[in-house]
This record gives sequence, structure tokens and C-alpha cells, in this order.
Amino acid sequence: MTSEETSAALRGEMKLSATDEAAYEKTGRPPTILSLFCGCGGLDLGFEQQDYEVGLAYDLRPAAVASHNNARTTKRAFVRDVSKLTLDVLDADYGSRFTPNGVIGGPPCQSFSRGNVSKSEDDPRRFMVAKFFSVALLLHRRCDLDFIVMENVTEVAKADGGELLAKEVRRLEASGFAVHTAVYNSIDYGVAQNRRRLILVALNRKKATKTWKAPTPAPKKQTVADTIFGLPEPTVFAESDEVEAFPAHPNHWCMTPKSKKFIDGSLRAGRSTGRSFKTLSWDKPSYTVSYGHREVHVHPNCHRRLSVFEAMLLQGFPAEFVLSGTMSDQFSQVSEAVPPPLANAIAASVKDTLYSASINCTSKALSASRL
Repeated sequence: MTSEETSAALRGEMKLSATDEAAYEKTGRPPTILSLFCGCGGLDLGFEQQDYEVGLAYDLRPAAVASHNNARTTKRAFVRDVSKLTLDVLDADYGSRFTPNGVIGGPPCQSFSRGNVSKSEDDPRRFMVAKFFSVALLLHRRCDLDFIVMENVTEVAKADGGELLAKEVRRLEASGFAVHTAVYNSIDYGVAQNRRRLILVALNRKKATKTWKAPTPAPKKQTVADTIFGLPEPTVFAESDEVEAFPAHPNHWCMTPKSKKFIDGSLRAGRSTGRSFKTLSWDKPSYTVSYGHREVHVHPNCHRRLSVFEAMLLQGFPAEFVLSGTMSDQFSQVSEAVPPPLANAIAASVKDTLYSASINCTSKALSASRL
């Protein structure tokens, strides 16, 4: 097939608008994204499900990068410090001049989170929001980005009296973006979890074909029972044991129950006794999936904490997704991820605003399991 025929086939499959047809003829691919602070790729997955392709992804944690790459046939994630990225580094990692359509990411939020009882003005993670937008705007000056999407905890809007985020919004507006900031709850988008997060969507004013419209909530709220009821019991981890077999899924393992609370009847479904013993209820959504040391939520049957796999499902990951690393690594990846269904909803609205015709192509970035 000639390049002209390939372009024609793509145009027919994607049903592109006249405005974007030339761009797709030139690239021969769906919209490409740069993912910063990618983690295991929850935000990326939502965009991929809307037929975007991850051109490059970066995170400092090797286990998270391994998870990201293992889920995809194209290994585009790298262990790098986002604050030290340059155009030369991006080009070298990509293998040619890197000109993505958009930048997405979730800068570290621990320094803003209400769960952080030892906040510090000197915490280096506070500066990662500005670094995120600096890298995005560096690329924007090169290739005129279509969009930028950032996810974070709601408290980031109050940091420095609101000025931390307001400063970045002013930078984006001065660079030609229309900025839309709102708080979304994942329970409204098909995830069995109450998780409120701030999402900033910046759209290139010259390229948007219509006014931004926030994604429409799903008609039905999911519960813990809808998501994890009926799973077999997981493998219980003991430090002295070699874990060889996992029922149902490679991440279906949990901590060894040690507290007497798991056997003395003091735990009740749906009741919280401090940060360490939040017990889920079958007929309600989960508390926010965000776990610190020994703070993994308790299973509704009250006999153990959740397995990694159960936490993944409550976070909205598809059952085929597999995490790499130690159990601690895996729980951290789940906790810090963006729920893919929420990411999918945001990605769909971005696509509808910028590329008014349906793309409808099948991204080849995901592994054959079609996560």
C-alpha cells in the first residue's frame, strides 16, 4: 500500500474533520501524548482507550515504569527525573524529533494532600506542578500543542493561598490556552470508589472546534460488591515464604493478617476505626484508594485487608492489567494512579472538543489483551 493509500485508509477509518485531516496525513497516527509522572499508567490508559497513543512517558519509580511498559507492546516509558527533561532528551528517547499533540500527567501530590500531617514549604514535590507545566510549555513553543491535562488532589488549588495553581493558569492563558479546572469524583464515572480529584484541562484556543464540555456522569453508581464480590481468596504474603501461585490474577495477594481485630469480631463492614482499619461495605463504594504504611482498607468480610488485585479493580483498572514490583510497590502504584474510567471520560471530552469528528481508530500501543 502506498503512503497515499495508507493516508486515505486512515482518513476513512478515523472519519477526520477537514480541519485535522492534513495533520493526520502528515503523522499517519492518532493523537500522540507525552505523559509526565506517569506511574503505572492509569491516566495514560484512559486516553489510550480513546485512541490516543503514548509517545513517551516518564516516572522516577522503576517498578511503576516496568508496569507501564509491560502492559504495552510499545515500550515508551522511561525512568527519568521530569525536572531535568530537555527537548534533546525527549528527542533521543523518542528516536526522532518529538512533536506530540498533548501532555498529560499527575505531579506528586503528597505535599498538598490532607493525609500529609507533616507538610513543609521546602518539600521539593511542591515544585513539580510548575515543572510539569514548564515541560509542557517548552513543547508547546516547539509544536503548538492541542491540549494539556493535569490531575492532582483538590488541595492543590489552595496551596500558597491559591497562588501556586493560579500562577500556572496565567502562564497557560498567556500561551494561548483556554483553561478549565474542576473537581471530579470517580464514583460518577463507573468507579466503585469515592475519590475527588482536581483536573485541569487546557485547550489550544486556535484548535478547539467547540466549547469545552465536562464529561457526563455515568447513570449508575458502582459498589464494592459490583466490583470484587465472588473473587477467590488471595495468596497471603509472609516475608519468609516464597510466593509461587496466585489465584485469579498475578496481583491477587494480600498482607498477612496480624492484628487481633481480624479475629476478635471488633471490625464491622462499613465502619472506620482510625486510618488503619477502614472496613469496606459490600453495598457502598470504597473509600478513596490511597494507602499508606499498613493502611490498606479492610475487606468487607473483615478477616483481612484487600489484595492488590482487589484494590486495582476498585481503582477502575481492567482485570487484565498487571503490576510489577514488590507488594509495597504495587499498592503504591494503585494508590497514586488516576482511575482509568475517569481518565477515559476526560479524554473523550478533550477529543470531542478538539477533534469534533470521531477518531475511531484502534491504537496499537496496548498489548494484545486490549486492556
